[in-house]
Amino acid sequence: MIYLVVGLLWITFSDRVAEMLFRDPVMLSQVQTWKGFFFVLVTGGILFLVLYRQLHKDRFLLNLQHSQRRALRQREQQLTVLLNNLPGMAYRCLFDDYWTMLFVSEGSEWLTGYKPEELVNNRVRAYAELIDPEDAERVAQQVAEAVEAGHAFSVEYTITRKDGRKIWVWERGCSVDVAGGRTVLEGIILDISDRRALEQELEELATTDPLTGLLNRREFGRVLEEELARSARYKHTMALLWIDFDHFKEVNDTWGHAAGDKVLCTISRLLEDNVRSVDSVARFGGEELVIVLPEMGAQEAWETAERLCSRAREASIMLESDHEVTVTISVGVAVYPQHGQTSAELCASADRAMYRAKTLGRNRVATPESAEPVA
Repeated sequence: MIYLVVGLLWITFSDRVAEMLFRDPVMLSQVQTWKGFFFVLVTGGILFLVLYRQLHKDRFLLNLQHSQRRALRQREQQLTVLLNNLPGMAYRCLFDDYWTMLFVSEGSEWLTGYKPEELVNNRVRAYAELIDPEDAERVAQQVAEAVEAGHAFSVEYTITRKDGRKIWVWERGCSVDVAGGRTVLEGIILDISDRRALEQELEELATTDPLTGLLNRREFGRVLEEELARSARYKHTMALLWIDFDHFKEVNDTWGHAAGDKVLCTISRLLEDNVRSVDSVARFGGEELVIVLPEMGAQEAWETAERLCSRAREASIMLESDHEVTVTISVGVAVYPQHGQTSAELCASADRAMYRAKTLGRNRVATPESAEPVA
């Protein structure tokens, strides 16, 4: 349009100006010819510059677009490699009861046993069905609270793989609003079974004796304090048995420390099997064992101690050298609140009673005041 308007104006006014300046027809004809050449030359140059500028701009935009596409492909490749090398899976799912997967990374097969296409849109299995029923309600509640508050969520729970094996997973994700007013969840799910197993092992090491599997001295102290507090609150009695092996050093000296360990473990299991499920058996140190008997009076505690002495004496332990050994134990009985109202007092009374039993000939039960042999 600009070109047409300028052309019309040039033709109209340039002809009039030429007629006014040049009266001679021959000269006027030559001027008009050169005027036409000039118009073509000027307009051609202008059009060339305009087209050149536009083409140069288009080329720049095309190069920029090509560079952006190449960079986007590189980022997509990097993201794909990253997602596929996660020790778990990345996902995008609907925020519904089934956690309907819209996208699942290749790590899903390694994590769950299901291929991505089997989980997407619940084709074979809905991811929510993999979550342990005992954890499902808790996980759903934590995720819902985080979504409502607009925060990211982190949850740990167990899932059942395709092969039936249960594993612990850790999930970290957040809610994202997409077109159509829908809310989806995006995040990653990692296998933390090794970490949970290590935590459980550390918890067991912190509370159990590594040789016998009984409670260790520290856990025994905690249990005793709890039972004393409960007994004081509800005005109940409780008993404590303090047990020591008789002539245990002779077993070690004669058959070796490995044999002594086997004797200790065997008698420990025997004692644990012959008390109530509410009773707590612990290794206090060396060959000394202790048993906490909640809500048990003096007479019942005495009878329990006598029964344990008999079981230990009757036990025949086969060593790896094919030799059989037998051992006896001496047991001290202390009862709350008769023999002490604190853990220190009760332990001191039970320990004193055990030494009284040893002094009176071993293989017997004693209290801080008296001792009798086991029949």
